[in-house]
Amino acid sequence: MKKFYFPLFAFLFIFATACNNDKKEEKASENHTDDAGFNYVTYANDPTGLRLYTLDNGLKVYLSKNEEEPKIQTLIAVRAGSTYDPADNTGLAHYLEHMVFKGTSEIGTQDWEKEQVLLKEISNLYEEHKSTADAEKKKKIYRKIDSVSQEASKLSIANEYDKMVSSLGSEGTNAFTSSEQTVYVNKIPSNELDRWLTVESERFSELVLRLFHTELEAVYEEFNRGQDSDGRKQYQAVIEGLYPNHPYGTQTTIGESDHLKNPSMEAIHDYFNKYYVPNNMAVILSGDLDFDTTIQKVSDAFGSYEQKEVNHPSFSEAEPITAPIKKEVFGPTSESVYLAYRTNGAGSEDQKKVVLIDYILANSQAGLIDLNLNQQQKVQRAYSIANFDNDYGFHLLSGTPKEGQSLEEVKDLLIGEVEKIKSGDFEDWLIEAVINDLKLSNIRQYENASAVAYAHLDAFIHFQEWEENLKFLDELATISKQELVDFANNHYKDNYVAVYKRKGEDPNIAKVENPGITPIQLNRDKESDFIAEFNKTESPELQPQFVDYKKAIKESETESGLPVSYILNETNDLFNLYFIFDMGQDNDKELSLAAGYLDYLGTDKYSPEEVKQEFYKLGINYFVNSGTDRTYVGLSGLKENLPEGMKLLNHLWENATVNEEAYAKYVDQILKERQDGKTQKGNILFNGLMNYGKYGEDSRLRNVYTASELQEKDPADLVQKLKDLRNYKQRIFYYGKDVENVVATLDENYKVQSDLKEYPEAKTYSEKETGGNVYFVDYDMVQSEMLFLAKGEDFDAENMAATSLFNTYFGSGLSSIVFQEIRESKSLAYSAYSSYQMASEADKPNYVMAYIGTQANKMPQAVDAMMELMTNMPEAEEQFQAAKEATLKKIAAERITKTSIFWSYESLKKRGLDNDMRKEMYETIQDMSLADLKKFFNENIKGQNYNVLVIGDKEEVNIDALSKLGEVQEMDIDFLFNYEKQVPATVQM
Repeated sequence: MKKFYFPLFAFLFIFATACNNDKKEEKASENHTDDAGFNYVTYANDPTGLRLYTLDNGLKVYLSKNEEEPKIQTLIAVRAGSTYDPADNTGLAHYLEHMVFKGTSEIGTQDWEKEQVLLKEISNLYEEHKSTADAEKKKKIYRKIDSVSQEASKLSIANEYDKMVSSLGSEGTNAFTSSEQTVYVNKIPSNELDRWLTVESERFSELVLRLFHTELEAVYEEFNRGQDSDGRKQYQAVIEGLYPNHPYGTQTTIGESDHLKNPSMEAIHDYFNKYYVPNNMAVILSGDLDFDTTIQKVSDAFGSYEQKEVNHPSFSEAEPITAPIKKEVFGPTSESVYLAYRTNGAGSEDQKKVVLIDYILANSQAGLIDLNLNQQQKVQRAYSIANFDNDYGFHLLSGTPKEGQSLEEVKDLLIGEVEKIKSGDFEDWLIEAVINDLKLSNIRQYENASAVAYAHLDAFIHFQEWEENLKFLDELATISKQELVDFANNHYKDNYVAVYKRKGEDPNIAKVENPGITPIQLNRDKESDFIAEFNKTESPELQPQFVDYKKAIKESETESGLPVSYILNETNDLFNLYFIFDMGQDNDKELSLAAGYLDYLGTDKYSPEEVKQEFYKLGINYFVNSGTDRTYVGLSGLKENLPEGMKLLNHLWENATVNEEAYAKYVDQILKERQDGKTQKGNILFNGLMNYGKYGEDSRLRNVYTASELQEKDPADLVQKLKDLRNYKQRIFYYGKDVENVVATLDENYKVQSDLKEYPEAKTYSEKETGGNVYFVDYDMVQSEMLFLAKGEDFDAENMAATSLFNTYFGSGLSSIVFQEIRESKSLAYSAYSSYQMASEADKPNYVMAYIGTQANKMPQAVDAMMELMTNMPEAEEQFQAAKEATLKKIAAERITKTSIFWSYESLKKRGLDNDMRKEMYETIQDMSLADLKKFFNENIKGQNYNVLVIGDKEEVNIDALSKLGEVQEMDIDFLFNYEKQVPATVQM
């Protein structure tokens, strides 16, 4: 199955390729009317079971049922995004998305009559600010905006929306904007549907732009994060090249810097009034619901919204690209090239053929790029991906160079694989295998209520009938190889955009001043009349369900005496099979090296490429990987092909042949991967600095082979290590059907010796005491990011309940104390959070952790704000009760099912537990008070000694401010990862 990855800005990309079954008859829709008079459409052979309603006001309502857990994935979608932003107000749709969380004249206010007067004054000031050219006058107007906003905040109540949806036990509360959509997301317990609809019905009924200038600053911080993402900049350069005269390419979702600095509240209101209307919106619900009662409730909530005429702007047809367009992007991360071809949009004939070509090129297993470039290690890494919007789409190929390889060489190799499509130089069976792979993907996708919701979202945004999606794979199956070749020859010419991401300083970075916002008042002790009434309403009780692991996990064994734990798959005909060895890199550092090497090996019967092809033909994925304390060998895919898949895996395991050339390239790849990893700021902060902050010089991260050690290894020893692996103690986990037949298959195809070997002793790593250290890495970036890390007490199951409640109340989510204080009130960061992280193993320490991502010139204030919170936890009874209710409801709605039963039990056993601790947690939280949480804070959070981990631009970061937190030491990246370059570990600053 193909793995999708693509870095988009302010954009969640979900490619929901439609499902169908093996029947070839035409799919048909059918109209129905329920007892209450609601009309809806269903579709034959629809695995999602969709009922599509259209209310009298034009609102589309997508309902699908999935009873696996008592939750409902909710999406409220608007067909409006950055494509429809006014050219002089880019970023408007995205900023509006943020403001829809700020409440209405009913939500978030203490006195609307007084507040609206101040909000109107702020709006007028912004219009004056926008029309003023003089910089000093603009600053003066902004100071007035800040002053009036301070007065308005005395009447507002921050985060009332977030408090309400949090109290429902909602998960994943968020929103996203892209070119043609803005989507609001919650996953709620199914018993909270009424109260969720009450809130959402009010939220979308009107727009109130309160707390505007602080949220604008948060959006600017998001803009800065985009400037620090080379992948996003590279993507933007691609679409600018593909669509030079279309908003896809001429305006970004986040918006231009000057437009963000000069917003218009009036323009945002106009946009909301134009597009946020029922006939341009959809309510999408997928999960544990009753169709008839749900549509009635949705109608009651949204049926009174007034329909308006909506005209989406149309744009002139794009001029053909007749010659390659080449662009360059610069930044600190590793080099890569994007190669993109423009296509027609969603629902076009282009889409069908491009999807097929995309998967023939790259499906993570047996595509041309997979086998000819990745498998043969001709590049460091390569993949392809297709995307389709309403007007146009694109097919993008990407490659990362090996050491010493130019980006131009990588581009030529990618084009070479496209040329093979054009010449028909691919196996005839590959088209059918790709379609079967897509079917397998759909089976997995439609198990999941959230995935179903996003598939329906995709259809709505693209103005597509669901029936079109259901026919998609059948229509792919009608495309012949010759048609595909003809299309490729007509479509893939010198009409591409190539964007070269090179290492170097970006000359286009926008520097931003700290505007000096006066912290607004949160008024967390206040509540609106709306929330007061909301809190009085009660929902049907939802009883938690806990797992009896000893009953849920069945046991068997093979003839060889291997224990087999199994769980029946009662949903479909897919399976997962794992051989588990309870030893990993801590026991034998070579295991991980050997596991990676196997990916490039063939056997005496098959070449490495043929191995991948044979598995792909079967609809089977195989894997071998080694973690710190476990090694897994496994299969997954279609149950009917498990016996053949097992035979093939066993053949590979027993007969893998040494390939000296492949090993030499594998070593080069590892070394290049290390060099590339050193350029990624997330890797530096959350791996390099984090591990050093915990362990110092003796850590797993630094326990690596040198280049010479890798090069001197005999690859035959690695192959033998893999073959010898099956002679160690092991156990098996199976999820699927026909357990007896699976055990029989194992007996036939997987023989082991009777006296299995014990594991080598594991190396242990000691966590150091924290405190008094500031570890800093100089990195070319606009923002700065920092982690506060404090070692706590060893794992104690009795603290699991308090930890869960504390994290909800204090540091995690939009309604948490940390988010409100640092982002909402003071506008000091786009992202700020804190958590008490419990150890994953018994006798290991817990950690206190806090994170801030902010402009370097705001860092001193942000640090002070975070340290104040970590020393003195604000006490807000109403917020505590909401957090308590949310935590209890999340536990009540949580269902551990399928393979998660086994893996959650494995995690419990690591902590020395053998029962579902959620039962005790639930009962404990019910009786907890704010005083109990304060006690937990005082004993586990307050007064901790922190190691502070910082990454940022040395020229911008305030080192004096950091020195107040401890001794500042500039760390060398090679030293953090223990790579080849040996220089002094630290530089005193």
